[in-house]
Amino acid sequence: MKMLTEKEAENFLEKENFEVIKRIFVKNKDELKNVGEKINFPWVMKVSSKKISHKKKIGGVILNIKSLDEAQIAFEKISKIENFEQVIIQSLIKGEELIIGLKKTPEFSRVIMLGAGGSNVEEKKDVSFRVCPIKESDAEEMIKELKIYGEIEKKVNLELIRQNLLKISKLAEKNPNIQELDINPLIVNLNEAVIVDARISFE
Repeated sequence: MKMLTEKEAENFLEKENFEVIKRIFVKNKDELKNVGEKINFPWVMKVSSKKISHKKKIGGVILNIKSLDEAQIAFEKISKIENFEQVIIQSLIKGEELIIGLKKTPEFSRVIMLGAGGSNVEEKKDVSFRVCPIKESDAEEMIKELKIYGEIEKKVNLELIRQNLLKISKLAEKNPNIQELDINPLIVNLNEAVIVDARISFE
């Protein structure tokens, strides 16, 4: 099994016409001053490493960085994390956090999942599943089955969530060797649905 790095996974999804957050990878503090020309403050800074998957739990995600001075302090902190390789700098986008997953299972072949996203997905236990391939009506039902549906339906563009679910289903058909895919979070508001973090493994 081959696990893609976050960088590889996001690049893969971008090539497949998914909306992925604007991001820059930085290996040392001196490179930070050039990032401001490409990404406006506030920033999100995250640790990036092949050996780290749960970034938030180890203090590897710092939000709302508003200046170069703050960015340098954040870089110093993150660079001390064990197995540090580089940081990812992204623009800060506001909205509801969702998770979309895809997994190959012995019983059902491909299963697609939608749920309330963020760092404590396991605790929220708010998810909906369907066997691939899915139709538009399946995507619609998945969204409405979420416990958070009533809270978010007026705050997000539901059509963009539907589109992302259908695109993931088609991606599974196009790439049968995908073992597992995890988009968490997909940040959705009234105007956009943007992938902020992704992991993919291939058989």
